[in-house]
Amino acid sequence: MKLSEHKNLKAEILALPPKEKDKLLLRLVAKDKVLTERLHFLLLEDEINLKERVATLKDEIEQVAHNLRELKGESSKDVLLNMRKILKSINHFYKVTKADFEEIELRIFLFTLMPTSGRVRSFSLAKNYDQLLAIFFVKSIIATLKKFQRLHEDLQFDLQESVNKLLSKIYNTVPDIAVDLGLPKQI
Repeated sequence: MKLSEHKNLKAEILALPPKEKDKLLLRLVAKDKVLTERLHFLLLEDEINLKERVATLKDEIEQVAHNLRELKGESSKDVLLNMRKILKSINHFYKVTKADFEEIELRIFLFTLMPTSGRVRSFSLAKNYDQLLAIFFVKSIIATLKKFQRLHEDLQFDLQESVNKLLSKIYNTVPDIAVDLGLPKQI
């Protein structure tokens, strides 16, 4: 049930005494973890906390990328699974903070550090994980570029060099898929 579909309900909620509204608000907030974190961020945190959240996510990205590149030499499937896990963390970060610039910065950071392919472990007839990873990589970058285009031009300028390095990385590693999916060569 959407509140916009029930105009009378909205009017009645607004007419409730403040004490009753507060009770209802607290009950609703307690049921939604993301909403609780969002309110905590809005009411109790500041710019320093935002920077700490970004730094924590960057550390996590660096650690995962290091493990994938150096320590384990994981397969494309493992790279894909780790990328999806980190992207889920970035999406949660955005739901809580609504920080557009930082979200795009984190995505670019992730795509720049992550390998575009993994070590071949065994041949699988069911799925070609190298190709799946490359397609996921390019489609994720395309989605990020759409968000990038919505940023203010000054903020775009701040990220332009990083985006162009990322695009050249993709065109150096998986040019066929990048061309097929319409990824630009430069911003």
